[in-house]
Amino acid sequence: MMTSSFPRRLCASAVLALALPWSALGADISSASPASKGMVAERLTRIRPVLQAEIDAQRMPGAVLLVARQGSVVHSEVIGLQDPASGKPLKRDSLFRAYSMTKPMVSVLAMMMVEEGQLQLADPVGKFLPALANMQVLVNPADSSGATVPAARQITVHDLLRHTSGLTYAEFTRSPSMKSAYQQAGLFSLDNSALWITLTPEQQVQAFAKAPLQWQPGSTWEYSLSTDLLGRVLEVVGKKTLGSLLEERLIKPLGMKDTHFVVPQSKMDRLAQPLAVDPLTKAPMAPMLDVTQPQGNDSGGAGLSTTADDYLRFCQMLLNGGSLDGRRYLSRSTVALMTSDHLGPKVATPLQPGELLMGVQGYTFGLGFMVRQGAGIASVPGSEGDYAWAGAGGTFFWVDPKEKIIGVLMAQTPGPIRQYYRRMVKQLVYQALE
Repeated sequence: MMTSSFPRRLCASAVLALALPWSALGADISSASPASKGMVAERLTRIRPVLQAEIDAQRMPGAVLLVARQGSVVHSEVIGLQDPASGKPLKRDSLFRAYSMTKPMVSVLAMMMVEEGQLQLADPVGKFLPALANMQVLVNPADSSGATVPAARQITVHDLLRHTSGLTYAEFTRSPSMKSAYQQAGLFSLDNSALWITLTPEQQVQAFAKAPLQWQPGSTWEYSLSTDLLGRVLEVVGKKTLGSLLEERLIKPLGMKDTHFVVPQSKMDRLAQPLAVDPLTKAPMAPMLDVTQPQGNDSGGAGLSTTADDYLRFCQMLLNGGSLDGRRYLSRSTVALMTSDHLGPKVATPLQPGELLMGVQGYTFGLGFMVRQGAGIASVPGSEGDYAWAGAGGTFFWVDPKEKIIGVLMAQTPGPIRQYYRRMVKQLVYQALE
Protein backbone atom coordinates (compact mmCIF):
# COMPACT_ATOMS: atom_id res chain seq x y z
CA MET A 1 0.00 0.00 0.00
CA MET A 2 1.37 3.42 -0.93
CA THR A 3 1.62 6.01 1.82
CA SER A 4 1.37 9.80 1.76
CA SER A 5 5.18 9.96 1.44
CA PHE A 6 4.92 8.32 -2.00
CA PRO A 7 5.66 11.46 -4.09
CA ARG A 8 8.38 12.84 -1.85
CA ARG A 9 10.97 10.22 -2.79
CA LEU A 10 11.24 11.50 -6.35
CA CYS A 11 12.12 15.15 -5.76
CA ALA A 12 15.92 14.93 -5.88
CA SER A 13 16.03 12.82 -9.06
CA ALA A 14 13.44 14.97 -10.80
CA VAL A 15 15.30 18.20 -10.05
CA LEU A 16 18.57 16.61 -11.20
CA ALA A 17 16.99 15.51 -14.49
CA LEU A 18 15.80 19.04 -15.18
CA ALA A 19 19.17 20.54 -14.28
CA LEU A 20 21.31 18.28 -16.48
CA PRO A 21 22.23 19.55 -19.95
CA TRP A 22 20.26 18.05 -22.79
CA SER A 23 23.25 16.10 -24.15
CA ALA A 24 23.81 14.40 -20.79
CA LEU A 25 20.36 12.89 -21.03
CA GLY A 26 21.11 11.08 -24.28
CA ALA A 27 19.04 13.21 -26.66
CA ASP A 28 20.10 14.36 -30.12
CA ILE A 29 17.65 17.20 -30.77
CA SER A 30 18.85 20.59 -29.55
CA SER A 31 17.46 22.47 -26.58
CA ALA A 32 16.66 26.17 -26.38
CA SER A 33 15.32 28.69 -23.93
CA PRO A 34 11.54 29.11 -24.06
CA ALA A 35 11.87 32.84 -24.79
CA SER A 36 14.01 32.18 -27.87
CA LYS A 37 11.19 30.08 -29.32
CA GLY A 38 8.28 32.33 -28.38
CA MET A 39 7.20 30.69 -25.14
CA VAL A 40 7.01 32.11 -21.62
CA ALA A 41 9.23 30.24 -19.15
CA GLU A 42 7.26 31.44 -16.13
CA ARG A 43 4.03 30.05 -17.58
CA LEU A 44 5.68 26.71 -18.36
CA THR A 45 6.46 26.37 -14.65
CA ARG A 46 2.72 25.91 -14.10
CA ILE A 47 3.01 22.38 -15.52
CA ARG A 48 5.02 20.79 -12.72
CA PRO A 49 2.74 21.57 -9.75
CA VAL A 50 -0.28 20.34 -11.70
CA LEU A 51 1.45 17.02 -12.38
CA GLN A 52 2.70 16.88 -8.79
CA ALA A 53 -0.86 17.32 -7.51
CA GLU A 54 -1.95 14.27 -9.52
CA ILE A 55 0.95 12.27 -8.09
CA ASP A 56 0.23 13.46 -4.55
CA ALA A 57 -3.38 12.34 -4.95
CA GLN A 58 -2.15 8.93 -6.15
CA ARG A 59 -3.94 9.27 -9.45
CA MET A 60 -0.74 9.18 -11.55
CA PRO A 61 2.51 7.32 -10.80
CA GLY A 62 4.66 9.74 -12.79
CA ALA A 63 5.27 11.26 -16.20
CA VAL A 64 7.90 12.39 -18.67
CA LEU A 65 6.80 15.39 -20.73
CA LEU A 66 8.75 16.97 -23.57
CA VAL A 67 7.67 20.19 -25.28
CA ALA A 68 9.48 21.20 -28.46
CA ARG A 69 9.01 24.29 -30.59
CA GLN A 70 10.69 25.24 -33.86
CA GLY A 71 12.97 22.21 -33.71
CA SER A 72 14.23 22.57 -30.14
CA VAL A 73 13.07 21.29 -26.77
CA VAL A 74 11.99 24.25 -24.67
CA HIS A 75 10.61 22.40 -21.65
CA SER A 76 10.90 18.98 -20.04
CA GLU A 77 9.48 17.37 -16.95
CA VAL A 78 10.59 14.13 -15.30
CA ILE A 79 8.41 13.62 -12.27
CA GLY A 80 7.08 10.80 -10.14
CA LEU A 81 7.78 7.10 -9.90
CA GLN A 82 8.73 4.58 -12.53
CA ASP A 83 7.51 1.76 -10.31
CA PRO A 84 4.96 2.63 -7.59
CA ALA A 85 5.39 -0.78 -5.95
CA SER A 86 9.12 -0.37 -5.31
CA GLY A 87 9.27 3.43 -5.11
CA LYS A 88 11.81 3.60 -7.94
CA PRO A 89 11.88 7.14 -9.36
CA LEU A 90 11.11 7.85 -12.98
CA LYS A 91 14.01 8.84 -15.24
CA ARG A 92 14.22 10.60 -18.56
CA ASP A 93 15.07 7.31 -20.31
CA SER A 94 12.34 5.23 -18.66
CA LEU A 95 10.55 2.93 -21.12
CA PHE A 96 6.79 3.09 -21.64
CA ARG A 97 4.39 0.75 -23.37
CA ALA A 98 3.32 2.83 -26.35
CA TYR A 99 0.26 0.73 -27.27
CA SER A 100 -1.57 2.62 -30.05
CA MET A 101 1.25 5.11 -30.55
CA THR A 102 2.66 2.18 -32.52
CA LYS A 103 -0.01 2.90 -35.17
CA PRO A 104 1.43 6.18 -36.53
CA MET A 105 4.83 4.55 -37.01
CA VAL A 106 3.32 1.64 -38.95
CA SER A 107 1.27 4.11 -40.97
CA VAL A 108 4.43 6.02 -41.91
CA LEU A 109 6.12 2.76 -42.90
CA ALA A 110 3.15 1.93 -45.12
CA MET A 111 3.34 5.31 -46.84
CA MET A 112 7.07 4.89 -47.40
CA MET A 113 6.26 1.67 -49.26
CA VAL A 114 3.50 3.46 -51.18
CA GLU A 115 6.03 6.08 -52.27
CA GLU A 116 8.27 3.30 -53.54
CA GLY A 117 5.47 1.82 -55.64
CA GLN A 118 5.26 -1.40 -53.62
CA LEU A 119 1.55 -0.90 -52.96
CA GLN A 120 -1.22 1.66 -53.45
CA LEU A 121 -3.81 3.06 -51.10
CA ALA A 122 -6.54 1.80 -53.44
CA ASP A 123 -5.18 -1.77 -53.44
CA PRO A 124 -7.65 -4.34 -52.08
CA VAL A 125 -6.33 -6.25 -49.09
CA GLY A 126 -7.23 -9.50 -50.87
CA LYS A 127 -4.43 -8.78 -53.34
CA PHE A 128 -1.95 -9.53 -50.54
CA LEU A 129 -4.07 -11.72 -48.24
CA PRO A 130 -6.44 -13.80 -50.43
CA ALA A 131 -8.29 -15.17 -47.39
CA LEU A 132 -9.77 -11.68 -46.89
CA ALA A 133 -10.99 -11.16 -50.45
CA ASN A 134 -14.61 -12.17 -49.80
CA MET A 135 -15.73 -10.89 -46.42
CA GLN A 136 -19.16 -10.98 -44.83
CA VAL A 137 -20.70 -7.95 -43.08
CA LEU A 138 -23.28 -7.78 -40.31
CA VAL A 139 -26.71 -6.73 -41.59
CA ASN A 140 -27.31 -4.81 -38.37
CA PRO A 141 -24.57 -4.55 -35.71
CA ALA A 142 -27.21 -3.83 -33.06
CA ASP A 143 -29.08 -7.05 -33.88
CA SER A 144 -27.98 -10.04 -31.81
CA SER A 145 -28.91 -12.47 -34.61
CA GLY A 146 -25.54 -12.04 -36.33
CA ALA A 147 -27.10 -12.13 -39.80
CA THR A 148 -24.62 -11.19 -42.55
CA VAL A 149 -24.46 -10.18 -46.20
CA PRO A 150 -21.50 -10.15 -48.61
CA ALA A 151 -19.28 -7.05 -48.43
CA ALA A 152 -20.15 -4.53 -51.15
CA ARG A 153 -16.44 -4.19 -51.89
CA GLN A 154 -13.12 -5.34 -50.53
CA ILE A 155 -11.23 -3.64 -47.71
CA THR A 156 -8.48 -1.43 -49.14
CA VAL A 157 -5.13 -0.32 -47.77
CA HIS A 158 -6.72 3.15 -47.51
CA ASP A 159 -9.44 1.70 -45.26
CA LEU A 160 -6.83 0.16 -42.96
CA LEU A 161 -4.97 3.46 -42.58
CA ARG A 162 -8.09 5.51 -41.83
CA HIS A 163 -10.00 2.85 -39.81
CA THR A 164 -12.89 2.42 -42.24
CA SER A 165 -12.22 -1.28 -42.83
CA GLY A 166 -15.25 -2.58 -40.92
CA LEU A 167 -13.00 -4.20 -38.30
CA THR A 168 -13.33 -3.30 -34.63
CA TYR A 169 -11.92 -4.00 -31.16
CA ALA A 170 -14.07 -6.55 -29.36
CA GLU A 171 -13.49 -4.83 -26.02
CA PHE A 172 -14.75 -1.49 -27.39
CA THR A 173 -17.54 -2.45 -29.79
CA ARG A 174 -21.16 -1.81 -28.87
CA SER A 175 -22.25 -4.77 -31.01
CA PRO A 176 -22.83 -8.02 -29.09
CA SER A 177 -22.72 -9.90 -32.41
CA MET A 178 -19.22 -8.61 -33.15
CA LYS A 179 -17.96 -9.41 -29.67
CA SER A 180 -19.30 -12.94 -30.02
CA ALA A 181 -17.87 -13.32 -33.52
CA TYR A 182 -14.40 -12.23 -32.40
CA GLN A 183 -14.58 -14.71 -29.51
CA GLN A 184 -15.52 -17.53 -31.87
CA ALA A 185 -12.76 -16.57 -34.31
CA GLY A 186 -10.12 -16.57 -31.56
CA LEU A 187 -9.41 -12.83 -31.61
CA PHE A 188 -10.85 -12.08 -28.18
CA SER A 189 -11.67 -13.74 -24.89
CA LEU A 190 -13.08 -12.45 -21.62
CA ASP A 191 -9.84 -13.51 -19.93
CA ASN A 192 -7.59 -11.92 -22.57
CA SER A 193 -9.00 -9.03 -24.59
CA ALA A 194 -5.73 -8.90 -26.55
CA LEU A 195 -5.92 -12.53 -27.64
CA TRP A 196 -5.21 -11.35 -31.19
CA ILE A 197 -1.62 -10.52 -30.23
CA THR A 198 -0.91 -14.11 -29.17
CA LEU A 199 -1.70 -15.50 -32.64
CA THR A 200 0.90 -16.05 -35.33
CA PRO A 201 0.52 -13.77 -38.37
CA GLU A 202 -1.04 -16.62 -40.34
CA GLN A 203 -3.44 -17.50 -37.52
CA GLN A 204 -4.42 -13.87 -37.15
CA VAL A 205 -5.27 -13.49 -40.83
CA GLN A 206 -7.36 -16.68 -40.74
CA ALA A 207 -9.17 -15.39 -37.64
CA PHE A 208 -9.99 -12.12 -39.41
CA ALA A 209 -11.33 -14.14 -42.34
CA LYS A 210 -13.67 -16.12 -40.07
CA ALA A 211 -15.29 -13.11 -38.41
CA PRO A 212 -17.71 -10.78 -40.19
CA LEU A 213 -17.07 -7.07 -40.54
CA GLN A 214 -19.10 -4.74 -38.37
CA TRP A 215 -19.61 -2.20 -41.17
CA GLN A 216 -19.41 -2.15 -44.94
CA PRO A 217 -15.84 -1.19 -45.94
CA GLY A 218 -15.48 2.56 -46.38
CA SER A 219 -18.79 3.43 -44.75
CA THR A 220 -17.95 4.06 -41.08
CA TRP A 221 -15.04 5.20 -38.92
CA GLU A 222 -14.57 2.57 -36.22
CA TYR A 223 -11.34 2.46 -34.23
CA SER A 224 -10.10 -1.05 -34.72
CA LEU A 225 -7.52 -3.73 -35.38
CA SER A 226 -7.04 -2.20 -38.82
CA THR A 227 -3.39 -1.28 -38.20
CA ASP A 228 -2.66 -4.82 -37.02
CA LEU A 229 -4.03 -6.11 -40.30
CA LEU A 230 -2.02 -3.42 -42.12
CA GLY A 231 1.07 -4.89 -40.47
CA ARG A 232 0.26 -8.26 -41.99
CA VAL A 233 -0.04 -6.63 -45.43
CA LEU A 234 3.32 -4.89 -45.03
CA GLU A 235 4.94 -8.19 -44.04
CA VAL A 236 3.71 -9.79 -47.27
CA VAL A 237 4.88 -6.83 -49.36
CA GLY A 238 8.20 -6.39 -47.56
CA LYS A 239 8.87 -10.14 -47.13
CA LYS A 240 10.03 -9.59 -43.54
CA THR A 241 8.46 -9.37 -40.11
CA LEU A 242 6.92 -6.03 -39.20
CA GLY A 243 9.50 -5.61 -36.45
CA SER A 244 12.35 -6.06 -38.93
CA LEU A 245 10.80 -3.62 -41.40
CA LEU A 246 10.28 -0.94 -38.75
CA GLU A 247 13.77 -1.44 -37.34
CA GLU A 248 15.44 -1.16 -40.75
CA ARG A 249 13.32 1.61 -42.25
CA LEU A 250 12.43 3.88 -39.29
CA ILE A 251 13.64 2.96 -35.82
CA LYS A 252 17.36 2.58 -36.50
CA PRO A 253 17.72 5.39 -39.08
CA LEU A 254 15.83 7.83 -36.84
CA GLY A 255 18.10 7.02 -33.91
CA MET A 256 15.25 5.60 -31.80
CA LYS A 257 17.65 3.54 -29.74
CA ASP A 258 15.13 2.49 -27.07
CA THR A 259 12.13 1.53 -29.22
CA HIS A 260 11.38 -2.21 -29.32
CA PHE A 261 8.69 -4.83 -29.75
CA VAL A 262 10.50 -6.84 -27.04
CA VAL A 263 12.38 -4.92 -24.35
CA PRO A 264 15.92 -6.34 -24.10
CA GLN A 265 16.95 -7.91 -20.81
CA SER A 266 19.47 -5.11 -20.25
CA LYS A 267 16.70 -2.48 -20.33
CA MET A 268 13.95 -4.21 -18.35
CA ASP A 269 14.80 -2.26 -15.21
CA ARG A 270 13.77 0.93 -17.04
CA LEU A 271 10.19 -0.19 -17.78
CA ALA A 272 7.56 2.06 -16.21
CA GLN A 273 4.63 0.51 -14.34
CA PRO A 274 1.09 1.73 -13.53
CA LEU A 275 -0.61 2.13 -10.19
CA ALA A 276 -2.02 -1.04 -8.67
CA VAL A 277 -5.54 0.41 -8.41
CA ASP A 278 -7.43 2.45 -10.99
CA PRO A 279 -7.88 5.91 -9.42
CA LEU A 280 -11.37 6.41 -10.88
CA THR A 281 -12.99 2.97 -10.72
CA LYS A 282 -11.09 1.82 -7.58
CA ALA A 283 -10.81 -1.61 -9.21
CA PRO A 284 -7.47 -3.40 -9.56
CA MET A 285 -5.65 -2.12 -12.62
CA ALA A 286 -5.89 -4.57 -15.51
CA PRO A 287 -2.58 -6.20 -16.44
CA MET A 288 -0.64 -4.32 -19.10
CA LEU A 289 0.93 -5.90 -22.18
CA ASP A 290 4.03 -7.92 -21.35
CA VAL A 291 6.61 -6.27 -23.59
CA THR A 292 9.46 -8.30 -22.07
CA GLN A 293 8.44 -11.45 -23.98
CA PRO A 294 7.86 -12.10 -27.69
CA GLN A 295 4.18 -12.19 -28.65
CA GLY A 296 2.66 -14.33 -31.37
CA ASN A 297 3.03 -11.48 -33.86
CA ASP A 298 4.45 -7.99 -34.10
CA SER A 299 1.38 -5.92 -33.34
CA GLY A 300 1.18 -2.92 -35.65
CA GLY A 301 -1.53 -1.47 -33.47
CA ALA A 302 -0.12 -1.86 -29.98
CA GLY A 303 3.21 -3.64 -29.66
CA LEU A 304 6.02 -1.13 -29.24
CA SER A 305 7.63 0.27 -26.12
CA THR A 306 9.59 3.51 -26.34
CA THR A 307 10.92 6.58 -24.54
CA ALA A 308 9.88 10.21 -24.74
CA ASP A 309 13.14 11.16 -26.48
CA ASP A 310 12.77 8.43 -29.09
CA TYR A 311 9.20 9.33 -29.95
CA LEU A 312 10.09 13.01 -30.13
CA ARG A 313 12.50 12.19 -32.95
CA PHE A 314 9.71 10.49 -34.90
CA CYS A 315 7.44 13.49 -34.35
CA GLN A 316 10.13 15.97 -35.35
CA MET A 317 10.62 14.10 -38.62
CA LEU A 318 6.91 14.55 -39.34
CA LEU A 319 6.92 18.23 -38.37
CA ASN A 320 9.90 18.73 -40.68
CA GLY A 321 7.79 17.46 -43.56
CA GLY A 322 9.27 13.95 -43.65
CA SER A 323 12.98 14.46 -42.98
CA LEU A 324 15.37 14.53 -40.02
CA ASP A 325 19.13 15.06 -39.78
CA GLY A 326 19.49 15.29 -43.54
CA ARG A 327 17.66 12.03 -44.28
CA ARG A 328 14.28 12.00 -45.99
CA TYR A 329 11.72 9.35 -45.00
CA LEU A 330 8.58 10.74 -46.66
CA SER A 331 7.93 13.49 -49.16
CA ARG A 332 6.37 16.68 -47.92
CA SER A 333 3.31 15.93 -50.08
CA THR A 334 2.84 12.53 -48.42
CA VAL A 335 2.99 14.02 -44.92
CA ALA A 336 0.36 16.54 -46.07
CA LEU A 337 -1.79 13.70 -47.39
CA MET A 338 -1.51 11.74 -44.15
CA THR A 339 -2.56 14.75 -42.08
CA SER A 340 -5.57 15.70 -44.20
CA ASP A 341 -9.24 14.80 -43.68
CA HIS A 342 -9.88 11.28 -45.02
CA LEU A 343 -13.40 10.87 -43.70
CA GLY A 344 -15.30 13.70 -45.34
CA PRO A 345 -19.09 14.03 -45.13
CA LYS A 346 -19.93 10.52 -46.37
CA VAL A 347 -18.13 8.42 -43.74
CA ALA A 348 -20.24 7.92 -40.62
CA THR A 349 -18.60 8.64 -37.27
CA PRO A 350 -20.76 7.18 -34.47
CA LEU A 351 -17.88 8.16 -32.17
CA GLN A 352 -15.58 10.90 -33.44
CA PRO A 353 -11.79 10.41 -33.21
CA GLY A 354 -11.41 13.31 -30.77
CA GLU A 355 -14.18 11.94 -28.57
CA LEU A 356 -12.37 8.62 -28.35
CA LEU A 357 -8.96 10.11 -27.62
CA MET A 358 -9.68 13.17 -25.48
CA GLY A 359 -13.44 13.37 -24.98
CA VAL A 360 -13.68 16.35 -27.35
CA GLN A 361 -15.17 17.02 -30.76
CA GLY A 362 -13.60 18.89 -33.66
CA TYR A 363 -11.28 16.21 -35.04
CA THR A 364 -11.44 14.06 -38.17
CA PHE A 365 -9.03 11.25 -39.11
CA GLY A 366 -6.20 11.15 -41.63
CA LEU A 367 -3.86 8.23 -42.36
CA GLY A 368 -2.70 7.19 -38.91
CA PHE A 369 -3.59 10.32 -36.91
CA MET A 370 -6.59 12.34 -35.82
CA VAL A 371 -6.55 15.81 -37.38
CA ARG A 372 -8.03 19.04 -36.04
CA GLN A 373 -10.53 20.59 -38.46
CA GLY A 374 -10.62 24.19 -37.21
CA ALA A 375 -9.71 26.61 -34.47
CA GLY A 376 -12.97 26.05 -32.62
CA ILE A 377 -15.36 23.17 -31.75
CA ALA A 378 -12.73 21.20 -29.78
CA SER A 379 -12.65 22.09 -26.08
CA VAL A 380 -8.84 22.07 -26.01
CA PRO A 381 -6.45 24.62 -27.53
CA GLY A 382 -4.71 23.88 -30.81
CA SER A 383 -4.50 24.88 -34.45
CA GLU A 384 -6.34 23.80 -37.55
CA GLY A 385 -4.35 20.89 -38.96
CA ASP A 386 -2.66 19.77 -35.76
CA TYR A 387 -2.56 15.99 -35.52
CA ALA A 388 -2.21 13.54 -32.69
CA TRP A 389 -2.68 10.09 -31.33
CA ALA A 390 -2.21 8.27 -28.04
CA GLY A 391 -1.89 4.89 -26.38
CA ALA A 392 -4.15 2.91 -24.05
CA GLY A 393 -1.36 2.87 -21.47
CA GLY A 394 -1.48 6.65 -21.03
CA THR A 395 0.97 7.92 -23.66
CA PHE A 396 0.06 10.88 -25.90
CA PHE A 397 1.61 13.07 -28.58
CA TRP A 398 0.58 15.87 -30.87
CA VAL A 399 2.22 17.85 -33.66
CA ASP A 400 1.09 21.38 -34.51
CA PRO A 401 2.55 22.48 -37.89
CA LYS A 402 1.16 26.01 -37.59
CA GLU A 403 2.73 26.74 -34.20
CA LYS A 404 5.61 24.31 -34.83
CA ILE A 405 4.93 22.65 -31.48
CA ILE A 406 5.42 19.00 -30.49
CA GLY A 407 4.17 17.59 -27.21
CA VAL A 408 5.12 14.09 -26.03
CA LEU A 409 3.62 12.77 -22.80
CA MET A 410 4.81 9.43 -21.47
CA ALA A 411 2.87 8.01 -18.53
CA GLN A 412 1.47 4.62 -17.55
CA THR A 413 -2.07 5.62 -16.64
CA PRO A 414 -4.09 2.97 -18.50
CA GLY A 415 -7.48 3.71 -16.95
CA PRO A 416 -10.17 6.14 -18.15
CA ILE A 417 -8.35 9.06 -16.48
CA ARG A 418 -5.97 9.22 -19.45
CA GLN A 419 -8.41 11.40 -21.45
CA TYR A 420 -8.23 14.03 -18.70
CA TYR A 421 -4.43 14.06 -18.77
CA ARG A 422 -4.31 14.55 -22.54
CA ARG A 423 -6.56 17.60 -22.30
CA MET A 424 -4.69 18.90 -19.27
CA VAL A 425 -1.25 18.75 -20.86
CA LYS A 426 -2.38 20.35 -24.11
CA GLN A 427 -3.95 23.34 -22.40
CA LEU A 428 -0.95 23.80 -20.11
CA VAL A 429 1.42 23.94 -23.08
CA TYR A 430 -0.61 26.34 -25.22
CA GLN A 431 -1.19 28.82 -22.39
CA ALA A 432 2.59 29.35 -22.36
CA LEU A 433 2.76 30.73 -25.91
CA GLU A 434 3.87 34.35 -26.29
